Amino acid sequence: MKFGIFYELQLPRPWVAGDELELYQNALTQLETADRLGYDYAWVVEHHFLEEYSHSPSPESFLGAASQRTKDIRLGHGILQLTTNHPARVAERVAVLDVLSRGRCEFGMGESASITELEPFGRNMETKREVFEEAVRAIFPMFRDGGCEHHGKYFDIPLRNVVPKPVQKPHPPLWMACSQLPTIERAGQNGFGALGFQFVSADAAHAWVHAYYNAITKRLKKLSDYEINPNMALVSFFMCAKTDEEARRRADGATFFQFALRYYGAAQNRQRPAPGTVNMWDEYNKWKRDNPDAQEAALRGGLIGSPETIAKKLRRFRTSHIDQVILLNQAGKNSHEHICESLELFAREVLPEFRHDPEHEAWKAGVMSGDIQLEEIDTKAFTDRYGKLAVNVAPKVAVSS
Repeated sequence: MKFGIFYELQLPRPWVAGDELELYQNALTQLETADRLGYDYAWVVEHHFLEEYSHSPSPESFLGAASQRTKDIRLGHGILQLTTNHPARVAERVAVLDVLSRGRCEFGMGESASITELEPFGRNMETKREVFEEAVRAIFPMFRDGGCEHHGKYFDIPLRNVVPKPVQKPHPPLWMACSQLPTIERAGQNGFGALGFQFVSADAAHAWVHAYYNAITKRLKKLSDYEINPNMALVSFFMCAKTDEEARRRADGATFFQFALRYYGAAQNRQRPAPGTVNMWDEYNKWKRDNPDAQEAALRGGLIGSPETIAKKLRRFRTSHIDQVILLNQAGKNSHEHICESLELFAREVLPEFRHDPEHEAWKAGVMSGDIQLEEIDTKAFTDRYGKLAVNVAPKVAVSS
């Protein structure tokens, strides 16, 4: 089992001068710490205009800086939006990061999930999948030596040679953002690694893994000429402390993350409020006061607890055959000190048990070769977008026009 860390670069209100500077510098220090401790991956999102929820519009800049402060950790675009970026710019950014990191780039792709992000770039919810798939077909010839051209419905690119080329050949490993079971299956069919940005139980993870690997082994349909990446990763809330009680006290950001995701998701087309009209941190604290039991239940989910508690939960996930667990530590107002202490304690007392897993590697090799046939599990119980572990809110959202 591999372990990654995940960054939305959240910044709840109220804001004061220097907050974003501190946020970015602390995150880079956390990533440097994770590299020193032996974590495998660092994933950074691309989001636009999402106040408080994500102040991360330029992951290539952040990861480029991280590449000069780290040696071994894989640096992942989790994800680059193919709907709001030109294919040539995507290919250039991926290649430059791969060069700067000496071949440590991971290329995650996504569409964006709201009109708040899409509309300023001339895109919409109805055609975003078409744009995504055409962008995939346009990008991969750009990684090969020599020039290429693309003439399609959404992009018309004359013959040009996109430089530089990535260090990893034929290209960095490919991933796709997945927030629901259908997109997990779609990632498998397209041959991409699945970045499951969902907060699920071990039982749900078992079903998702089966759905993914059945898709990639039985129903593969690549969008272009690229190398497949059979990998299934799931995000989990994370805070490791000496006791379960201390971990829960330190992990308040986990429920803020869930609250903000659900709050925004309640609007049509997941449109965000007009700028400055909602103080998400205040709304969250109102919800928390009114729903103490839901707050406590949310903190019992995810990988939040003592090393013993977290190891017990991970043993259940290991039986699901997840390839990678991505740990969401930087959320809400979780403190920099607590995040670093959590990374240190987990690496010292939990990580060694799960570092090497020859049984999983043998299982995966058997599945990919066809020697192991996975059952087609009924996944109807695991289709909720937010997962049964997520908080439930019913906000009144004033959306922007």
